Amino acid sequence: MQRARGGNPNTSMISDYQKGWASRYLREAKAELTAAQKTPYMASSLILEAVRKAQIAIYYSLGEPAFVETIVHEAMHKNRIIEDPVLRCLVEIERTVQQVAQTSELGHESIMQQVEELIQIASDIVELFVGKETN
Repeated sequence: MQRARGGNPNTSMISDYQKGWASRYLREAKAELTAAQKTPYMASSLILEAVRKAQIAIYYSLGEPAFVETIVHEAMHKNRIIEDPVLRCLVEIERTVQQVAQTSELGHESIMQQVEELIQIASDIVELFVGKETN
């Protein structure tokens, strides 16, 4: 694997391409959440987009999104205790995304709080692997 520029040891695992997409999806997730807060009549679709984009940002920061998603879905369907803390976190994020997708009251304050927390987690993960502040 090629070592990323900047010398940060956490950034050597992903390419500049993946870093760019991770940052972009995170920015878009934050923008969708802000728009949902400002336009309640469109909140449902915007919130759903925000959580999905936050999740994709995390996947890009870890590698190839399709590969990461496959690993997460396989772990969820095995119904075993997940020992790996990173995989356990990714499975919990997937469950949150599924819960938000199935919730009929997406504009409800508790859902908004949950989405804000998910975006903050995504922000922390992307910052860790991309190597720059994403807030």
